[in-house]
Amino acid sequence: MARPIRLEYPGAVYHITSRGNARQSIFLEDADRQVFLEVLETVTQKYNWLCHAYCLMDNHYHLLVETPDANLSQGMRQLNGVYTQGFNRRHNRVGHVFQGRYKSILVEKNEHLLELCRYIVLNPVRAGMVNEPKKWVWSSYQATAYPIKAPEFLTVDWILGQFAKRKNQARKVYRKFIADGMQKATENPWEKLVGQIVFGGADFVADIQSRLNEAKEISEVPRTQRFPGRPTLETLFDKHEIQIKEFRNKQIETAHMRYGYTLKEIADQLNIHYTTVSKVLKTLRSHKN
Repeated sequence: MARPIRLEYPGAVYHITSRGNARQSIFLEDADRQVFLEVLETVTQKYNWLCHAYCLMDNHYHLLVETPDANLSQGMRQLNGVYTQGFNRRHNRVGHVFQGRYKSILVEKNEHLLELCRYIVLNPVRAGMVNEPKKWVWSSYQATAYPIKAPEFLTVDWILGQFAKRKNQARKVYRKFIADGMQKATENPWEKLVGQIVFGGADFVADIQSRLNEAKEISEVPRTQRFPGRPTLETLFDKHEIQIKEFRNKQIETAHMRYGYTLKEIADQLNIHYTTVSKVLKTLRSHKN
């Protein structure tokens, strides 16, 4: 069975889960959890990630990560790979720590993201490990709910900004939001997934489906045909003709869809922001539908 396409684009938000091999523990002691957070901090800095929430359990972890630079797979290789090397070295082990590939779900950055933020920090409560989320120190709850210094890799501004302008008030409302979730312990957000990989409203789902179709078209072109002999970006974007917006936009589509150049590569060539490239492609897709 073919592996599902890993969809990456600038600004994508993911709920990520990675479990221990054969359901074994990936954290044998608190020192392991601390090391994992240190690796996570390095990865978020290197790959410009925004981590909105996290929770480290015994045999798995949860992350809510936003990727401004469309580089989830690169960061995850380093996160799980570096942690695995250190874990095996500390515990005198060899082999896999994690079970296969991590699982990633695309999340719409609205109430759906908030719902997953709540779901994540309530994991230890649902598992019976603690009776309230603030007692589990290996999650983002305390740093979001109270005026304490957050880890360098954690951003709490977006979450708190959804509840109130002033942080003290926002934290108070956030705590109530989480507490309300404890009364809904039987609710499972995964029952609302579309295609097992998307969590969001109808417009968001339609956009992701369009992106997946595009990614599938690219992936079906043999790699040997996509890259060797392809024209350079300098050739595709003639410095005179790119002044014509319609020509530039058509060449953006050609460079990305036909020749496999990344959004960042195209943006760097044109000296524009990659979000502009993304918007051009989205507009062209919408005109074809």
